[in-house]
Amino acid sequence: MTASLSRRTLIAGGAMLGGAACTPVASRSVAGASTPLPPPWGAVPSPRQLRWHDRRFYGFVHFSINTFTDKEWGYGDEDPALFNPTDFDPDQIAAAAKAAGMTGLILTAKHHDGFCLWPTKLTEHCIRNSPYKAGKGDIVGELEAACRRAGLNYGLYLSPWDRNHPEYGRPAYIDYYRATLTELCTRYGKLFEVWFDGANGGDGYYGGARETRLIDAPAYYDWPSIVKLVHDLQPEACTFDPLGADIRWVGNEEGHAADPCWPTMPNEPYTQANGYPGVRGAELWWPAETNVSIRPGWFYHADEDTQVKSPATLMEMFDRSVGHGTTFHLNIPPDRRGRIADRDVASLTAFGDALRGTFAADLAREAVVTASADIGSTAANVVDGDPATFWCAPAGARDASVVLDLPPGRAFDLIELQEWLPLGLRVTRFAIDVADDGGEWRTIAEKAMVGPQRHVRLPQPIAPRRLRFRTVEAEAGPALCRIALYRSVAPRTLPPAVASDPSLISSAGWRIVAASADGGAALFDDNAKTAWQSPAPASVTIDLGRTEALRGFLLTPTRHVDPDAAPPSRWRAETSLDGKSWTAAGEGEFANINYARATQRPAFAGVRQARFLRLHFPVPAVPAPRIAVAGLAGFR
Repeated sequence: MTASLSRRTLIAGGAMLGGAACTPVASRSVAGASTPLPPPWGAVPSPRQLRWHDRRFYGFVHFSINTFTDKEWGYGDEDPALFNPTDFDPDQIAAAAKAAGMTGLILTAKHHDGFCLWPTKLTEHCIRNSPYKAGKGDIVGELEAACRRAGLNYGLYLSPWDRNHPEYGRPAYIDYYRATLTELCTRYGKLFEVWFDGANGGDGYYGGARETRLIDAPAYYDWPSIVKLVHDLQPEACTFDPLGADIRWVGNEEGHAADPCWPTMPNEPYTQANGYPGVRGAELWWPAETNVSIRPGWFYHADEDTQVKSPATLMEMFDRSVGHGTTFHLNIPPDRRGRIADRDVASLTAFGDALRGTFAADLAREAVVTASADIGSTAANVVDGDPATFWCAPAGARDASVVLDLPPGRAFDLIELQEWLPLGLRVTRFAIDVADDGGEWRTIAEKAMVGPQRHVRLPQPIAPRRLRFRTVEAEAGPALCRIALYRSVAPRTLPPAVASDPSLISSAGWRIVAASADGGAALFDDNAKTAWQSPAPASVTIDLGRTEALRGFLLTPTRHVDPDAAPPSRWRAETSLDGKSWTAAGEGEFANINYARATQRPAFAGVRQARFLRLHFPVPAVPAPRIAVAGLAGFR
């Protein structure tokens, strides 16, 4: 009799309690199997983490007052009257997410500037005091309703940092933060994720104080109590980022995870060195989320309309996130209308069409499956298409393999594997072998970790008659719920994008007059992969070629992460009409520049006539021997 080793059976057996100390089930036999189910190996996911793994691909919606100030990080002194989308359409945003194949959306309910997108009575810095719907609007609620209509999961981002609140850095702010979190967790239905940003403390308005406030984040927020509050109010919502949360940061904002990216981590504060690859065999189930924006920035900027990621790039990121064992969290920022821009929708739709085409037909279905070791004749479960069943080898069968005898003519170039997570990460390394009729086995891939999901892409389609999954190294006999085979559908290519921002001042024709280091031509080559580098402090003086009405400048940091060079942390600008007499134009910070690597748009106090522009960069954003800048331009 075939045993259906299923999620439901394991829940009944107690294996889904979560954490490395989950209840062993070795003494229980399953659905007619003559051999008891083996105990889990190592850490295992909680029920809410297991549901989160299944969501795989979902969206971020960065939309707030920054959308209207053209900033990435607001200072907290913005007038709420600036927030006034002319055609906010939450159903259009949800439709764009559905077109891409997303399973949910997470909205920035409050970013670092402290502006709240719901009509809270806890602060005046909120949508109640904006002209949107005469102060009667509720972006959080309106997008939530649209997600429910579209069948999408819904989550919320609430920045722990608040550059507006006068009590930030003091105990009273924590009371405020918990109160806002409680509102969000009780007013907007079931949430699948609550996101806490890691940016905490620095320059801010802080109710008019205009000062720097630094905090010890773990001690100040008391993260265990914050996470518990979310879980008490939203038991199914996974929390993002701090130690004790359900999900960790992958360690970059570039859309890729390590190969592999283990979902286990040590029970200690997060480090990027551990967070990117994870740690095999560590005691916490703390899986990674790979987050990236479809544009260079997280908020919408008209000057980035030609820099929307292509469908092919999105597919590559999908493989390097979901295919490496993480979820894919793609940001789609609405524009000032309150809609996803046409170019973004086109790219999302083409990408989604390719995803749907690729995964439409599992070519492993109808395969005849045999295993070298098995509990209860369950090998066929790997191709039955049911995520609630799995093949399980005895614990001691660490070299177990499973063979798929395929119908003829099944050409595929993508292999998808999934481990049965409630029994832990049993497989350390595996191989994929293929053979033709009467032929010998040949190895086509060998990789580490199966985990939540593993993609093996082949350079070209093949149509063997047999395929074998073989454990190369394992801590216990494998337990796999899925081996699927697909024929890739390439995303279609979009026509070239057209720039539409009349405020941009092209750097074509700009000329370096003086600089603290050679190589300044890289600043004007329109290539974010090349950069001008200079020891700190760095400076550059530019002849714009003609007198311009200059309102500010654009700086693009290098996208290449180099331990010997980092983007600048701050700026100071001067302008001149003749290159001899100079006047100060302003100074400030480059917010989150080292991690987001997005174009920065510092604005001067007002429009100024300038033929020459001099920029000073005192220190790099993180310790490094040199400062690196990929591009400069201006805006009027």
